[in-house]
Amino acid sequence: MTKWLLAAGVLMPLYSAQATQDPEAVYNRVCGACHSGQLPMAPERGDQEAWTPRLAKGMGTLVQHVTQGFKAMPPRGLCMDCSAEDYQAIILWMSESKPGP
Repeated sequence: MTKWLLAAGVLMPLYSAQATQDPEAVYNRVCGACHSGQLPMAPERGDQEAWTPRLAKGMGTLVQHVTQGFKAMPPRGLCMDCSAEDYQAIILWMSESKPGP
């Protein structure tokens, strides 16, 4: 029983980590400048063809690319107040299908 409680105590913070910012608000404030079609290499929101190979690399890799910068992506995606959890939430939000009209 003690081992289970110890394991739960260690893993609980990993499951309770949440983004502190609204993904759509951050996208509109920072990400949309490049990811709304201005830069052809930046995948647009909901573009499944562009996002699928990126997501296949794993969320850890994508967050690392945003945090450190990767190709045309500037370090931290120019969001200086975003956490790793924020980046993950934004990536998930951007990679989902666009809502219908």
